[in-house]
Amino acid sequence: MGNKHLLQRRTFLKVVAGTAGLALAGATPAAVGKADVWGDGDDRATIIDVDLCNGCGACVEACRARNLAGVPQPVHPYPRPYPAWVRSSDWSDRTDEVSRLTPYNWLFIQSCTITVKGVERRVFLPRRCLHCLNPQCVTLCSTGSLRQSHEGAVYINSSTCLGDGPCDRACPWGIPQRQSGVGPYLNFAPNYVGNGQTFKCDYCRSLLASGENPACVAACPQGAMRTGPRNDMVKLAKDLAEQRGGDIFGLKENGGTNTIYVSSVLFRDIEANMLRQGQVGVGMPSLRPAGASMDKENSLLRAVLLAPAAGAALAGLRMWREKQMRRKP
Repeated sequence: MGNKHLLQRRTFLKVVAGTAGLALAGATPAAVGKADVWGDGDDRATIIDVDLCNGCGACVEACRARNLAGVPQPVHPYPRPYPAWVRSSDWSDRTDEVSRLTPYNWLFIQSCTITVKGVERRVFLPRRCLHCLNPQCVTLCSTGSLRQSHEGAVYINSSTCLGDGPCDRACPWGIPQRQSGVGPYLNFAPNYVGNGQTFKCDYCRSLLASGENPACVAACPQGAMRTGPRNDMVKLAKDLAEQRGGDIFGLKENGGTNTIYVSSVLFRDIEANMLRQGQVGVGMPSLRPAGASMDKENSLLRAVLLAPAAGAALAGLRMWREKQMRRKP
């Protein structure tokens, strides 16, 4: 690392320090940390009926057909971040991976074998973003890139996402997936901020906004997915669970979500069998109720306090980058 690199870093840190000071004083950019709404619109919820799903994968194919082409290919080699606090993550040579969530695969079928009343059966669960009613990822995003639509879709604004990680750390189920070497951070100081871009299910928000079903719901040949006004879907989920003596996941978890699972089998039993069969891990969410240890709560609190400063620093960084570009002959 030469003197020129060191001087540029010092200049950058001055910009960050200055803009962070403004942020702590309350002068933050208007766009930072704002969502479109906070679940105050006509939320559309989806019921996923575990008893009807046969794991055919039609929903996965429909999701990929709609979204795969929109995920960019990364530049190689990646700009090496300094300091390297965010590890690189590259799925560009595994875009056909469908056994877990990746930047290129936003929905997958999670399954396990379970014995119920002496009868063995296979359980299938389509897994994607649950679209929480009050999503922490939106609250904690330092650049305001995560938003929530009037229909309840939690989505990422790709024009500002830096892949810096608060969203995947905040998500109780580890849904957001990062791809290095893509995104706006490449256009300004790529060695100093960000490390790619984060991707996840956006609930086909443009379809929801026009009154249509998400692609996965429309493609399901078993009728295992249904989308409608959340109040109606909550009532239907409760009725189905009562009829079967079954269970519901998504009504209260993490404050409630717009993805509601219904099953005749208890979800704690499904979770236990998935754990035993190695079906839970990175990119393969659990079904445990959302909860946080004290360490995680403290970590999230620090993120909340730092988010305005980080957002303002980003704005200052952009100004610095533009100034540097104007100086070039």
